Amino acid sequence: MANPRIGMIGLGLMGHGIAKNLVTKGFPMTVRAHRNRKPLEDLLAAGAKEAKTNADVARGSDVVILCVTGAPQVEEIVFGADGIAAAARDGMIVIDTSTSEPATTAKAREALAAKGVRLVDAPLSRTPVEAEQGRLNTMVGADDATFAALKPVFGAYCENVVHAGPPGHGLVLKLINNFVAQAMCTAFAEALAAATKSGLSIAKLHQLMSAGPINSPMFQMIVGKAMEGDLTGLKFTLVNACKDLRYYTHFTESLMLPSIVGEAVHQSLVTANALGFGDKFVPSLIEAQQKLAGLDILGHAQKK
Repeated sequence: MANPRIGMIGLGLMGHGIAKNLVTKGFPMTVRAHRNRKPLEDLLAAGAKEAKTNADVARGSDVVILCVTGAPQVEEIVFGADGIAAAARDGMIVIDTSTSEPATTAKAREALAAKGVRLVDAPLSRTPVEAEQGRLNTMVGADDATFAALKPVFGAYCENVVHAGPPGHGLVLKLINNFVAQAMCTAFAEALAAATKSGLSIAKLHQLMSAGPINSPMFQMIVGKAMEGDLTGLKFTLVNACKDLRYYTHFTESLMLPSIVGEAVHQSLVTANALGFGDKFVPSLIEAQQKLAGLDILGHAQKK
């Protein structure tokens, strides 16, 4: 695994940063854009090679990294026409950084294992800004030996690497993490609606909460930025947040574990998407509350 050849499938907001850091830090790279060719330009200029199919990426790589939206895309890349399963060979490793369904990941892991390929789930947190800086967080599901072998790869694009446990546990950690994060965002948006409806100063709410245990980077990204009229503090779309909570509630259901809060958060996100805010960022949960309650929350938030 010394200086392995890396293949990258999916060059979106997160994938481009991952690929850029790997190629500029000396890893031989083969890349395939998911939709948009523009992110290829600087990667090719830095020495990456372009592959036309997912199978071609696999043929030219020791480690293949997937960075796509979710389970349907992962299934297509692995099992579809010219998929990586068709070109899989003994000793190859697949790192799936996508937030996917645990059942989909298990299916792909078993199919690839039959060909001698290890699939590692290593979903990400933080934003595209940290992706470009090589400062992402990742949570890894892998056996000890595989995790140790991949440390130099993770170190090229991550600041914090958490070995969550055996295969599958990286994805479970990500789903639980995202459930808690979206529960916080949903609560903040509802709190702003309650303050607006009652006439309570949001500046006073912000002052109190900033001085206590509720304060957090998430609180400031949602409430602090709303006071500036900014709904881009957390650059993660509501359609993706809804997808992640759907996967989380599917997961808890598979365990026969009651998830009352998780289902409520999921439905809050479903509602925001149904109201037409899916392509906006998570702080637009505030806009969804405005529309539901007929309130000017942002206007109220900007009053001193």
